[in-house]
Amino acid sequence: MVNKLKVSMLLLAVLGNLAWSSSAKAAFKGNLTIEIDGFKNTQGQVCASIFAQSEGFPNKRDRVLQRQCTKITDKTVKITFENLTAGSYAIAAMHDQNEDLKLNRNTLGMPTEGFGFSRNPEVRTSAPPFSDAAVLLAGPNTSIQIHLKYL
Repeated sequence: MVNKLKVSMLLLAVLGNLAWSSSAKAAFKGNLTIEIDGFKNTQGQVCASIFAQSEGFPNKRDRVLQRQCTKITDKTVKITFENLTAGSYAIAAMHDQNEDLKLNRNTLGMPTEGFGFSRNPEVRTSAPPFSDAAVLLAGPNTSIQIHLKYL
């Protein structure tokens, strides 16, 4: 009888802990701050787009979770995305020198403005996959750095 009571109490404790963990995760909201540097100049603005899934990353505007643009006032610019649920996100950033809200390219398709991605993956002939740029948001405040590249 005592063993059955102990097992029952243990099961209740485990089930209660599992229920709390999933409800706590569902209610979790955190902030992701991106520090962007490597600007060639201070003309225009810097824009960062955050994606919650690989589909559409990094250039499909209809798949962007949030987007923010800000004037470049210093060597490093900070952008914060707020109230994000726990999970993996990838960020694409660009130095929008002419403020047209797109990454301009030359006739060969090469970017003529600065660009970068979370986790600063190496970029050769195309943008990195979501998995190479994904960062985990698991705490109330997470900070990452993106160093812009110019071709």
